[in-house]
Amino acid sequence: MRLLENLKWRYATKKFDPSKNISDKDLERLKEAIQLSVSSYGLQLYKVLVIENKKIRKLLKKASWNQSQITDASHLFIFCNYTKRSERHIDDYIQATAKIQGAPLDKLSVYGDFIKESLSQKTDSEWTSWSEKQTYLALSNLLMACAELKIDACPMEGFESDKYNEILELKEKGLNAAVIAPVGFRSEEDYTQFREKVRKSKELLFQSL
Repeated sequence: MRLLENLKWRYATKKFDPSKNISDKDLERLKEAIQLSVSSYGLQLYKVLVIENKKIRKLLKKASWNQSQITDASHLFIFCNYTKRSERHIDDYIQATAKIQGAPLDKLSVYGDFIKESLSQKTDSEWTSWSEKQTYLALSNLLMACAELKIDACPMEGFESDKYNEILELKEKGLNAAVIAPVGFRSEEDYTQFREKVRKSKELLFQSL
């Protein structure tokens, strides 16, 4: 199973080689992998920023505890959840489903109403938690795609979200930086690549009922 071998190969890269960049072809593959991610109701209530601009990344580095991955990696992926509830997202999804699948819009509208009712029952704190979790599903696809292409990545929560939002003017767009992932190629000086993976045994991790 190639997936298992790829997962054994990957690790949270601490030091990237700034001289190596991801090809345009592979970048598009990573984007497509994210595009195909699962999400609740299929809504994909997030936006993914792909930052290449060096000046912007220097600013973001200061808001990331000065971690070198932010500026040394080839690209920086920022997964942003929507902060405001809007039925427009659901309506857009229903319209797209009708167009792509050729399904009757009136029947799909019933499903759309169900989604709206379900999400309306969430409190503000529940909505925030739920919407942020959606970004992690997309992040998972990015990490697996990177491993498949032998591209290194480092999922990170070690950054100041409010400062990211300010630098990138996300608040005005109804977005929030939830989780980030620099991607590129490991430096030979990154000693963490030589460490053995530490994971719970299957006996501790799983329980059959």
